This record gives sequence, C-alpha cells and structure tokens, in this order.
Amino acid sequence: MALYRRGSTGDEVKQIQRELQNENHYHGPIDGIFGGGTESAVKAFQRSENITVDGIVGPETWKELFDEDEVQPPSIINEDLSYRCLALTGAFETSQPPPDCFAGITGDFDGQAISFGTLQWNLGQGSLQPLLKKMDNKHPEVFEEIFHDHCSEFREILRAPYEQQMEWGRSIQDPNRFIIREPWYGLFKSLGRNRKFQKIQEQAANSLHRSAKKLAEEYDLESERAVALMFDIKVQNGSIYPYVKEQILRDFDHLPEDAGEEERLIIVANRRAEASNPRWVEDVRNRKLTIARGEGTVHGMHYDLEEDYGIRL
Repeated sequence: MALYRRGSTGDEVKQIQRELQNENHYHGPIDGIFGGGTESAVKAFQRSENITVDGIVGPETWKELFDEDEVQPPSIINEDLSYRCLALTGAFETSQPPPDCFAGITGDFDGQAISFGTLQWNLGQGSLQPLLKKMDNKHPEVFEEIFHDHCSEFREILRAPYEQQMEWGRSIQDPNRFIIREPWYGLFKSLGRNRKFQKIQEQAANSLHRSAKKLAEEYDLESERAVALMFDIKVQNGSIYPYVKEQILRDFDHLPEDAGEEERLIIVANRRAEASNPRWVEDVRNRKLTIARGEGTVHGMHYDLEEDYGIRL
C-alpha cells in the first residue's frame, strides 16, 4: 500500500502539495519533496477534516484530499529497473527527487564548464554534447519547442569546436558562484524534465546498468536492490577493487547459514566505503547502506527504496 510521509518525493508529492495549497494549508514551494512544511500542512488538513492526525497521507487522508479510495502509487514504480536505478543515483548526485534529478545542473566549479543530468554529464569531458545532439536529431520539434528563440544559437554551439563550447558554457554563468544564468538555467531545466530527454539519459547509462547487473551476479546477488547498489558503486566509485572483492567474499563465508541477501549487501556497502578516500568514507558508507538496507537519509533527504522507487529486495 502506497503511503506518503516526510521523506517521500516525486510527482505525487507535488500533487499533494498543490491540493493542500488549494485548501489553504500549504504555502511552500511545489517541489515534490515531502518535508516538514508539507507534513505540517497535512496535519492541519487532517485536523480540519476530523481524521487521524499523523502527518501521513494514507488511504484516509488521500480520500479526503482527492475523493479517491485508493492511494495513487508513485508512477516511477512502473518504469524499467534501469530507469529507477538511474533516478535513485541521480537523486543522490543532485539532491533532487525525480523528475528534477534528471535536470540537475551545475556550473564550472570543477573545470567542466557545465554539468547536467542525473549523472552530471559535462562539456569538459565531452560527455554532455552527444546527449544534446541526440535529442536534437531524434526530436528536433521538441528541441525547438524548449529552446525557442535560442535554438539556432544552441545548435551552432553544439557544432562549434570544443574550445568555443567551453567558452560559451562559462559565459552564461556567474564566474564566482558558478550558477547558470537565465534564460539558460530555465531552458536546461525544461530539457531535463522532458520525458524524451530522460529516456536519452537512461540509454546513455545503459552500459553502466548492464555492468552493474554483471557485478551483482559475481557475488550471487539477485535482487533489484543489489543491482541498484552495484549501479551506484559504478557511478560513484567506478567498481570494486580485486582486494576488496576478497574481503567481501571472506565476510560472506563468515555469515550464518540463514543470512539473507540484505546481510550480504550490507557487507558490500561497508567494504566498498572503507576502500574510498578517507575524506569521503562515511559519506559513501551512508549512501551505500541506504541502498543495502532499503531505507535511510542521504544529504538530508529520506529514502525508502520500495515505497519511493519500487526497488525491492
């Protein structure tokens, strides 16, 4: 049964926020993040309707809000596992829930001019240009609709030499704060939220997803959660070093016979984190354990993999 509570994210949370706003209980941003302000608004609505006041949008509260008997589950659970894994890791990378994680954009803080999308493809490494060109080639009418008067200019940028692309990327942002200026910030955001461009991002990450599935098989791990963990390792850490694999397999051997897959995932998460740069060990550990356990808080955002992403053990 679907429930929405503090930590939930996504389009359905936006739907709840809009309805609470219409009822004059919510006055914050429609951002799809179920935080303290949304929880407070839900409680206020529950009091006004004389129903259980718990700050959770379950069947009772959903019916009062939308006059529907069944709580609408997150639409993302109907997507392919490759999309769900990409959205989860993208949320970690951008601190934005789907679909906004597909529109994460940063400036030249790392020397890459512009980084964009779930996995922060960028101009500096030449990883972003192919995605933009593919979108224009496959869906030119959508490309024109999004970029409007700036479409011809943008197409010339994509045809320009690398040095000009980098100069252009740096010219449209604040050089001190590395924030993309309007209208380009909004134009890129619109592109990232477009479903067709999200599919292009998913296709660009398919090789990582395939290698994540193979990595899970190496450790006899079969669950969706295992694939999600290995995908996140591929994105954030590259892979699992041979000596770390030996540590993991040794730890597996010491598990009790009745240990399940979650126990093995926790071992993988801890061992991979401990092999990271000492400066980032605990950050990596927290992120990986959130996937291994199916729930946790990363960078202030709460995640429930099964409820929010349909990623099951």
